[in-house]
Amino acid sequence: MKAIKIFSLFMLLILSSCSSVSVNSDYDKNTDFSRYKTFAFQKNGIDKVEISDLDKKRILRAIDSEMTKKGFAKSETPDLLINIFTKEREQVDINQYNSNWGYGWRWGWDPFMWGGQTTVIKTTEGTLFIDIIDAAKKELIWQGEGNGYLTKRTEDKEARINEFVAKILAQYPPEKK
Repeated sequence: MKAIKIFSLFMLLILSSCSSVSVNSDYDKNTDFSRYKTFAFQKNGIDKVEISDLDKKRILRAIDSEMTKKGFAKSETPDLLINIFTKEREQVDINQYNSNWGYGWRWGWDPFMWGGQTTVIKTTEGTLFIDIIDAAKKELIWQGEGNGYLTKRTEDKEARINEFVAKILAQYPPEKK
């Protein structure tokens, strides 16, 4: 029983270490990002995103908040249009743990011994893309991507979405080199 508790604690630590978001971005190196001051959401693109309307609202609120923190203002005649899209995939991990230890030829892990435990862990990994488009030219000038594990718990969703968006937009605007 003690071994099962230790294994469960170990699996919890592994899952909690998966909470980070990895981010990447790409941009048009010929763009002068300092000239952009206002933004709006590209409604027709966002309407096509296949996630719940509640999650869309959470993402848009998070983007609005981050852009405002960066000094951008929301506008009816924006310099920038912001679009999002998402991908998600479920990952299933099967772990077998055997607590019966024997002697001699049976020493160690033996899949034919009784008393083992199989653990199935389902996680959902998601990717959020944030596209920033020059509104006048209708050209993509920056794209950020965040990958990480998602939560199904309603009370954790907003914090997780805020983390995704903050880490992605931390790379916007790109630093001059």
